[in-house]
Amino acid sequence: MISPLAYIHPEAQIGDNVEIGPFVFIDKNVVIGDNNKIMPNANILYGSRIGNGNTIFPGAVIGAIPQDLKFRGEDTTAEVGDNNLIRENVTINRGTAAKGRTLVGNNNLLMEGVHVAHDATLGNGCIIGNSTKMAGEIVIDDNSIISGGVLMHQFCRVGGYGMIQGGCRFSKDIPPYIIAGREPICYAGLNIVGLRRRGFSNETIEQIHNAYRLIYQSGLNTTDALKKIEDEMEMTPEINYIVTFIRESARGIIPGGK
Repeated sequence: MISPLAYIHPEAQIGDNVEIGPFVFIDKNVVIGDNNKIMPNANILYGSRIGNGNTIFPGAVIGAIPQDLKFRGEDTTAEVGDNNLIRENVTINRGTAAKGRTLVGNNNLLMEGVHVAHDATLGNGCIIGNSTKMAGEIVIDDNSIISGGVLMHQFCRVGGYGMIQGGCRFSKDIPPYIIAGREPICYAGLNIVGLRRRGFSNETIEQIHNAYRLIYQSGLNTTDALKKIEDEMEMTPEINYIVTFIRESARGIIPGGK
Protein backbone atom coordinates (compact mmCIF):
# COMPACT_ATOMS: atom_id res chain seq x y z
CA MET A 1 0.00 0.00 0.00
CA ILE A 2 2.99 2.32 0.49
CA SER A 3 5.47 2.64 -2.36
CA PRO A 4 9.15 2.26 -1.39
CA LEU A 5 9.75 5.29 -3.63
CA ALA A 6 7.64 7.57 -1.39
CA TYR A 7 9.22 9.70 1.33
CA ILE A 8 7.38 9.75 4.66
CA HIS A 9 8.89 11.67 7.56
CA PRO A 10 9.24 9.40 10.60
CA GLU A 11 7.17 11.81 12.72
CA ALA A 12 4.22 11.80 10.31
CA GLN A 13 1.12 9.97 11.52
CA ILE A 14 -0.48 7.69 8.93
CA GLY A 15 -3.80 5.91 9.52
CA ASP A 16 -4.97 2.49 8.41
CA ASN A 17 -5.50 1.34 4.84
CA VAL A 18 -3.73 4.33 3.29
CA GLU A 19 -2.38 3.91 -0.24
CA ILE A 20 0.67 6.06 -0.99
CA GLY A 21 2.11 6.10 -4.51
CA PRO A 22 5.68 6.60 -5.70
CA PHE A 23 7.38 9.96 -5.29
CA VAL A 24 4.85 11.19 -2.74
CA PHE A 25 6.41 13.51 -0.15
CA ILE A 26 4.91 13.55 3.36
CA ASP A 27 6.49 16.03 5.76
CA LYS A 28 6.76 16.07 9.54
CA ASN A 29 3.85 17.43 11.58
CA VAL A 30 1.39 15.74 9.22
CA VAL A 31 -1.60 13.65 10.29
CA ILE A 32 -3.37 11.47 7.73
CA GLY A 33 -6.48 9.46 8.63
CA ASP A 34 -7.76 6.13 7.36
CA ASN A 35 -8.66 4.89 3.87
CA ASN A 36 -6.96 7.65 1.92
CA LYS A 37 -5.42 7.25 -1.52
CA ILE A 38 -2.48 9.53 -2.29
CA MET A 39 -1.35 9.28 -5.90
CA PRO A 40 2.20 9.74 -7.24
CA ASN A 41 3.97 13.07 -6.92
CA ALA A 42 1.56 14.56 -4.40
CA ASN A 43 3.08 16.66 -1.61
CA ILE A 44 1.61 16.71 1.90
CA LEU A 45 3.58 19.37 3.74
CA TYR A 46 4.11 20.54 7.31
CA GLY A 47 0.90 21.32 9.18
CA SER A 48 -1.42 19.24 7.00
CA ARG A 49 -4.32 17.39 8.59
CA ILE A 50 -6.11 14.94 6.30
CA GLY A 51 -9.29 13.13 7.38
CA ASN A 52 -10.61 9.81 6.08
CA GLY A 53 -11.52 8.48 2.67
CA ASN A 54 -9.93 11.19 0.53
CA THR A 55 -8.37 10.72 -2.91
CA ILE A 56 -5.48 13.07 -3.66
CA PHE A 57 -4.37 13.10 -7.29
CA PRO A 58 -0.88 13.59 -8.78
CA GLY A 59 0.75 16.97 -8.33
CA ALA A 60 -1.50 18.19 -5.53
CA VAL A 61 0.23 20.24 -2.81
CA ILE A 62 -1.39 20.48 0.61
CA GLY A 63 0.04 22.56 3.44
CA ALA A 64 2.47 24.83 1.58
CA ILE A 65 3.20 28.08 3.37
CA PRO A 66 0.85 30.98 2.52
CA GLN A 67 1.49 33.31 -0.39
CA ASP A 68 1.15 36.17 2.07
CA LEU A 69 4.05 38.48 2.82
CA LYS A 70 2.74 39.00 6.36
CA PHE A 71 3.39 35.33 7.15
CA ARG A 72 6.21 34.98 9.66
CA GLY A 73 6.47 31.21 10.01
CA GLU A 74 3.71 30.85 12.60
CA ASP A 75 2.60 27.28 13.38
CA THR A 76 -0.61 26.86 11.40
CA THR A 77 -2.51 24.10 9.62
CA ALA A 78 -4.22 23.13 6.38
CA GLU A 79 -7.12 20.83 7.29
CA VAL A 80 -8.98 18.57 4.88
CA GLY A 81 -12.05 16.63 6.06
CA ASP A 82 -13.44 13.34 4.75
CA ASN A 83 -14.31 11.89 1.34
CA ASN A 84 -12.92 14.70 -0.78
CA LEU A 85 -11.64 14.36 -4.35
CA ILE A 86 -8.61 16.61 -4.75
CA ARG A 87 -7.61 16.52 -8.38
CA GLU A 88 -4.33 17.15 -10.16
CA ASN A 89 -2.25 20.20 -9.20
CA VAL A 90 -4.66 21.50 -6.55
CA THR A 91 -2.92 23.69 -3.97
CA ILE A 92 -4.23 24.19 -0.44
CA ASN A 93 -2.07 26.59 1.59
CA ARG A 94 -1.98 26.55 5.35
CA GLY A 95 -3.23 29.40 7.51
CA THR A 96 -1.62 32.51 8.95
CA ALA A 97 -1.92 34.26 12.29
CA ALA A 98 -5.23 35.70 11.03
CA LYS A 99 -7.19 32.48 11.60
CA GLY A 100 -4.57 29.81 12.11
CA ARG A 101 -5.93 27.30 9.64
CA THR A 102 -7.23 26.75 6.15
CA LEU A 103 -10.23 24.43 6.17
CA VAL A 104 -11.74 22.18 3.49
CA GLY A 105 -14.80 20.27 4.71
CA ASN A 106 -16.26 16.96 3.56
CA ASN A 107 -17.47 15.48 0.26
CA ASN A 108 -16.04 18.20 -1.97
CA LEU A 109 -14.69 17.95 -5.50
CA LEU A 110 -11.79 20.28 -6.22
CA MET A 111 -11.00 19.98 -9.92
CA GLU A 112 -7.61 20.38 -11.58
CA GLY A 113 -5.61 23.48 -10.75
CA VAL A 114 -7.84 24.87 -7.97
CA HIS A 115 -6.06 27.11 -5.46
CA VAL A 116 -7.29 27.46 -1.87
CA ALA A 117 -5.40 30.28 -0.20
CA HIS A 118 -4.50 30.86 3.44
CA ASP A 119 -7.25 30.92 6.06
CA ALA A 120 -9.98 30.07 3.53
CA THR A 121 -12.99 28.03 4.65
CA LEU A 122 -14.66 25.68 2.19
CA GLY A 123 -17.80 23.91 3.44
CA ASN A 124 -19.24 20.53 2.52
CA GLY A 125 -20.59 19.11 -0.72
CA CYS A 126 -19.09 21.79 -2.97
CA ILE A 127 -17.89 21.44 -6.55
CA ILE A 128 -15.07 23.78 -7.55
CA GLY A 129 -14.24 23.90 -11.26
CA ASN A 130 -10.87 23.73 -13.00
CA SER A 131 -8.40 26.55 -12.34
CA THR A 132 -10.65 28.47 -9.95
CA LYS A 133 -8.59 30.58 -7.55
CA MET A 134 -9.72 31.45 -4.04
CA ALA A 135 -7.91 34.26 -2.23
CA GLY A 136 -7.17 34.47 1.47
CA GLU A 137 -9.90 34.27 4.12
CA ILE A 138 -12.74 33.59 1.70
CA VAL A 139 -15.72 31.51 2.84
CA ILE A 140 -17.75 29.15 0.66
CA ASP A 141 -20.88 27.74 2.25
CA ASP A 142 -22.14 24.17 1.80
CA ASN A 143 -23.33 22.76 -1.54
CA SER A 144 -22.00 25.57 -3.72
CA ILE A 145 -21.07 25.01 -7.35
CA ILE A 146 -18.32 27.26 -8.68
CA SER A 147 -17.48 26.79 -12.34
CA GLY A 148 -14.03 26.88 -13.91
CA GLY A 149 -11.72 29.85 -14.07
CA VAL A 150 -13.43 31.87 -11.33
CA LEU A 151 -11.39 34.48 -9.42
CA MET A 152 -12.46 35.22 -5.82
CA HIS A 153 -11.24 38.35 -4.06
CA GLN A 154 -9.99 37.97 -0.49
CA PHE A 155 -12.57 38.07 2.33
CA CYS A 156 -15.49 37.28 0.00
CA ARG A 157 -18.22 34.85 0.96
CA VAL A 158 -20.30 32.64 -1.32
CA GLY A 159 -23.69 31.44 -0.04
CA GLY A 160 -24.78 27.82 -0.25
CA TYR A 161 -26.77 26.03 -2.97
CA GLY A 162 -25.84 28.53 -5.66
CA MET A 163 -23.92 28.41 -8.91
CA ILE A 164 -21.28 30.79 -10.29
CA GLN A 165 -20.72 30.99 -14.03
CA GLY A 166 -17.28 30.09 -15.38
CA GLY A 167 -14.73 32.83 -15.89
CA CYS A 168 -16.31 35.25 -13.41
CA ARG A 169 -14.38 37.48 -11.06
CA PHE A 170 -15.87 39.21 -8.07
CA SER A 171 -15.03 41.22 -4.98
CA LYS A 172 -18.44 41.25 -3.28
CA ASP A 173 -20.39 38.50 -1.55
CA ILE A 174 -22.72 36.19 -3.47
CA PRO A 175 -25.92 35.34 -1.55
CA PRO A 176 -27.25 31.77 -1.29
CA TYR A 177 -29.49 29.90 -3.75
CA ILE A 178 -28.75 32.07 -6.78
CA ILE A 179 -26.99 31.92 -10.13
CA ALA A 180 -24.29 34.58 -10.48
CA GLY A 181 -22.81 35.36 -13.85
CA ARG A 182 -22.32 37.78 -16.76
CA GLU A 183 -19.64 40.48 -16.98
CA PRO A 184 -19.48 42.33 -14.69
CA ILE A 185 -20.89 39.69 -12.36
CA CYS A 186 -24.46 40.14 -11.15
CA TYR A 187 -27.56 38.29 -9.95
CA ALA A 188 -28.76 36.16 -12.87
CA GLY A 189 -31.72 34.39 -11.30
CA LEU A 190 -32.43 31.56 -8.91
CA ASN A 191 -30.59 28.24 -9.10
CA ILE A 192 -33.90 26.45 -9.65
CA VAL A 193 -32.51 23.26 -11.20
CA GLY A 194 -29.92 22.90 -8.46
CA LEU A 195 -32.48 23.47 -5.72
CA ARG A 196 -34.81 20.83 -7.17
CA ARG A 197 -31.94 18.37 -7.39
CA ARG A 198 -31.22 19.03 -3.72
CA GLY A 199 -34.81 18.22 -2.78
CA PHE A 200 -36.22 21.70 -2.21
CA SER A 201 -40.00 21.77 -2.63
CA ASN A 202 -41.66 24.02 -5.22
CA GLU A 203 -43.21 26.01 -2.37
CA THR A 204 -39.82 26.64 -0.76
CA ILE A 205 -38.29 27.60 -4.09
CA GLU A 206 -41.10 30.09 -4.70
CA GLN A 207 -40.57 31.62 -1.24
CA ILE A 208 -36.86 32.03 -1.98
CA HIS A 209 -37.70 33.53 -5.38
CA ASN A 210 -40.10 36.02 -3.80
CA ALA A 211 -37.40 37.15 -1.38
CA TYR A 212 -34.98 37.81 -4.22
CA ARG A 213 -37.63 39.65 -6.20
CA LEU A 214 -37.79 42.12 -3.32
CA ILE A 215 -33.99 42.31 -3.00
CA TYR A 216 -33.13 42.68 -6.65
CA GLN A 217 -36.24 43.66 -8.62
CA SER A 218 -38.47 45.81 -6.41
CA GLY A 219 -36.50 49.04 -6.67
CA LEU A 220 -36.03 49.09 -2.88
CA ASN A 221 -32.63 49.55 -1.34
CA THR A 222 -31.22 46.48 0.37
CA THR A 223 -32.06 47.61 3.90
CA ASP A 224 -35.69 48.32 3.03
CA ALA A 225 -36.01 45.10 1.05
CA LEU A 226 -34.80 43.04 4.01
CA LYS A 227 -37.22 44.82 6.34
CA LYS A 228 -40.09 44.14 3.93
CA ILE A 229 -39.11 40.45 3.80
CA GLU A 230 -39.13 40.25 7.60
CA ASP A 231 -42.45 42.10 7.86
CA GLU A 232 -44.33 40.27 5.13
CA MET A 233 -42.79 36.82 4.64
CA GLU A 234 -42.68 33.70 6.77
CA MET A 235 -39.19 33.46 8.26
CA THR A 236 -38.42 29.91 7.22
CA PRO A 237 -34.84 28.64 7.65
CA GLU A 238 -34.14 29.46 4.01
CA ILE A 239 -35.46 33.02 4.22
CA ASN A 240 -33.66 33.58 7.50
CA TYR A 241 -30.42 32.37 5.90
CA ILE A 242 -30.80 34.91 3.08
CA VAL A 243 -31.57 37.81 5.41
CA THR A 244 -28.80 36.94 7.88
CA PHE A 245 -26.26 36.39 5.10
CA ILE A 246 -26.92 39.81 3.55
CA ARG A 247 -27.05 41.64 6.90
CA GLU A 248 -23.70 40.13 7.92
CA SER A 249 -22.01 40.87 4.60
CA ALA A 250 -19.00 43.09 5.23
CA ARG A 251 -18.26 43.61 1.53
CA GLY A 252 -21.84 43.99 0.30
CA ILE A 253 -23.55 41.71 -2.19
CA ILE A 254 -23.28 41.57 -5.97
CA PRO A 255 -25.72 43.83 -7.84
CA GLY A 256 -28.81 42.81 -9.77
CA GLY A 257 -28.74 42.36 -13.51
CA LYS A 258 -29.84 45.06 -15.94
